[in-house]
Amino acid sequence: MRLLLVEDDTMIGRAMRQGLGDAGFVIDWVTDGKAAELALANGVYDLVLLDLGLPGKDGMALLRELRRRGDAIPVLVVTARDAVADRIAGLNEGADDYVLKPFDLDELVARVRALLRRRTGNASPVLECGSLLLDPVRREVRLQEQPVSLSAKEFALLELLMQRPGAVLSRDQLEDALYGWEREVGSNAVEVHLHNLRRKLGPDTIRNVRGVGYKVVQP
Repeated sequence: MRLLLVEDDTMIGRAMRQGLGDAGFVIDWVTDGKAAELALANGVYDLVLLDLGLPGKDGMALLRELRRRGDAIPVLVVTARDAVADRIAGLNEGADDYVLKPFDLDELVARVRALLRRRTGNASPVLECGSLLLDPVRREVRLQEQPVSLSAKEFALLELLMQRPGAVLSRDQLEDALYGWEREVGSNAVEVHLHNLRRKLGPDTIRNVRGVGYKVVQP
C-alpha cells in the first residue's frame, strides 16, 4: 500500500517513514502543503498522513479542499495541535482519525491499518481467499495451513490482490502501489514478482486477464 506522508519536521518525518516502511508500506514524503497538493493530484495513494502546521499551505486547508472536491482518500492527521477545538475541527473537516505528537509508532501503524481495512471493507485484519490466508500484522502467509515464505515485494503484491478478491488490477496500478518515488522500477519487475508468487502458491492462484491485468482467483 502506498502512503503519502506530509510532515515538515525532518526528525519526525524520517522516523515515520522508517517505521511505516518497516511495516510494509511504500512511503512518499513531502514537507509542505503545496507539494502535497501536487502529489495528491495523481490519485495513486491509499492514505495520507497529514501534519497541520505546514509551510506553503496549511494542512487544514489542504484537508478542506480534498473533501470539497469529493476526494474520499483516508486522512490520518498527525499533529501537535492538542486543543479539543483543533481535534473537533479536524474531524469535522473530514479527517478519518487524529493522532497527537508525540505518538507511539506501533499505535500509528495500527491506526493506519484500521483505516485501510475500513476503506477496503475488510473488517478482519486477516485476509482470506479459500485456503490462502494473509496476516498483514504478523507478516505471515499460509496456504492450506502451511506457512509460505515471501519476499517483501511478493507479500505486498499478494496483499494488494487479496484486498480486492476477484477484482482485476492493472500492471500500472500494481506498480504504482508497490514502488515510491525513490526507486527505479524495472520494466518487468511486477511480472517477476507475480511469477514467483505463482511458483510458491500454485499457478491457479493468480490469473492473468489478458490485456487487462491480474486478479486473485476466488475458489
